[in-house]
Amino acid sequence: MSVAYAGAHQHAAACTCGIDVHAHVIPHDLPRYLGNIIPASWPSMAPAHACHRHVMVAGTVYRTVSDKAWSPTRRIDDMETMGLAQQAISPMPELLAYWMDAAPACQLLRYLNEQIAEMAALSGNRLVGMGAVPLQDIDLALAELDYVADKLGFKAIEVGSNINGKAPGAPEFAPFFAACADKGVAVFVHALKPAGTERLVGPDKLLPALAYPTDVGLAAASVLTSNLIGRYPHLKMAFSHGGGTLASLLPRLEQARQVFPALREAMPVSPSEQARQLYYDTLVFDAPTLNHLLACFGADQLMIGTDYPFAFHDASPVARIAAAVAAPDVRARLVTHNAARFLGIDAGAPTINP
Repeated sequence: MSVAYAGAHQHAAACTCGIDVHAHVIPHDLPRYLGNIIPASWPSMAPAHACHRHVMVAGTVYRTVSDKAWSPTRRIDDMETMGLAQQAISPMPELLAYWMDAAPACQLLRYLNEQIAEMAALSGNRLVGMGAVPLQDIDLALAELDYVADKLGFKAIEVGSNINGKAPGAPEFAPFFAACADKGVAVFVHALKPAGTERLVGPDKLLPALAYPTDVGLAAASVLTSNLIGRYPHLKMAFSHGGGTLASLLPRLEQARQVFPALREAMPVSPSEQARQLYYDTLVFDAPTLNHLLACFGADQLMIGTDYPFAFHDASPVARIAAAVAAPDVRARLVTHNAARFLGIDAGAPTINP
């Protein structure tokens, strides 16, 4: 650890002022399927060791998780050391279940949404619910959006970087995003079942390191090339993993728009200008990359993302921002204010220990 980073970490530990928009939940138990034929991909939980449990999918262990995945107390203890005041919690992306038939998927997601609401209620305002909907069926997705927004009070939802191979900018999803804009429900786009995994060479753990950013970048680009934000200017939309490859794709997309008339017609507003209306988390693990994102997207569009509680997460997000960003007002925006605006919450609501 560098001297600068160590000093920033010590300062951040006393702060506890950050808001994390990228953190996941797996309940201690998952429901039994209420039907005759259990879907092959219906998940379940099984005992593991000590305070851990296995997430089982199609009869095999998908992931082994600790009680940090379902315990508000354990989570809040870690938030203190990470410098976090609040954390938006969303389902582990594999539980979004787009590949199931819509009816059983809706059954699973309703359970997850209610579990997230219960965790938030037990947290003393430290945890903020971020729900999920069955986007493979727009009518059911709209109904579940109504439920999580109107009944559970959620102000944000998580969606995958693709829905069974279709990017969020695909026209069939427009009615759903229009409804999110109308309701003031923010959308957080997380990597899920990324394209191109057959080209990864090496251990299976390369998936989150290399394939996730590619899929997120393509998902974000689809929002620009479909003019989704132009059509729904009140839609608040954020992308995990720093927007993935989007920052590197933007110059090429700008040049292509100048060369190809069809792209100019599809994008009345330049892709770079559109990109500065979206939000992105800071989960890039690198100060120069974070500063590049600031230059590309602006200081009002970046906010903390940790990917807690999984092994591949940022355990010191506030300290990392403090070490990378010199200006106190910019740090404050990245650490607290941008996320509060995105989530529609009062950043000053929690009681923070000195």
